[in-house]
Amino acid sequence: MKVLALETANEQCSVSIVDETKELYFQLDLRAKAQTQTILPMIEQGLDQTATELGDLTAIAFSRGPGSFSGVRINAAVTQALAWANDVHVVPVSTLQALAQAAHRQFGLTEVTAVLDARMQEVYIASFQLDANSIMQPVDDEQLLDYTTAAQHIKFTIVGSGSDLIQKEQIQYKGLSATAQDIATIACEAAQREAWVSAELALPVYLRDNAWKKISEQGKP
Repeated sequence: MKVLALETANEQCSVSIVDETKELYFQLDLRAKAQTQTILPMIEQGLDQTATELGDLTAIAFSRGPGSFSGVRINAAVTQALAWANDVHVVPVSTLQALAQAAHRQFGLTEVTAVLDARMQEVYIASFQLDANSIMQPVDDEQLLDYTTAAQHIKFTIVGSGSDLIQKEQIQYKGLSATAQDIATIACEAAQREAWVSAELALPVYLRDNAWKKISEQGKP
């Protein structure tokens, strides 16, 4: 089994290739909003270095949102195109779940409330707990909430870019971001269960109906 994992939903770009036992390739580009220039060359590099053909993949996994509108859209579009052309299964992974997985990978946390800055005085939020397979699983629904309401939905240690927007004293994990490594961890376990979808269902999740707004309309303080 081999899984190609893509993460562009956080305004950065990373690519990982894993098999059922180990990571074969990982590359991270931290430049903001450079995904359109970097995602395809990084995928090509990963395939070359691991001697992998796209058609040999068990699945392509991607961060399906919520997150940066353009980043989520790029992730979904690239995944759809590659999966469709090569008849490969797709594993969509929640960006919030990937953030929770990153909290476990980097800090060993087992219960977190993942919070991402959604601009316009709102955050994306959901809580997760570690299961027996070392995967962070949701304990409630993903939501788009204003700061005050979101503060009432904190269940565990808060992590992510929206942390200080809803609880000023808890900023220890504000800088935490998910990468393709976390997408790969979640997707690999899902692929072993054949919990995947076809290419046409590799759809972005925005949680906001009017996802596209001008910067002047976003209301970020």
